[in-house]
Amino acid sequence: MTEQVLLESTPLNALDRCDRCGAQAYVRAVLATGGELMFCAHHGKEYAEKLAAVAVKIQDETERLVESK
Repeated sequence: MTEQVLLESTPLNALDRCDRCGAQAYVRAVLATGGELMFCAHHGKEYAEKLAAVAVKIQDETERLVESK
């Protein structure tokens, strides 16, 4: 349980890659089965509905892509 809590609270960084295309990951889905999936913003959005059905936690950091002024 401690490992999952640590995993969920760890910010995504440039080393985290999309499981679908290899781009930088901005979405992490922690699955009820204990695994995790990481997706770029594009694939995270594409699979959002399906991920919501199987994930216990979705960490979405896509707001980091928006340029702030």
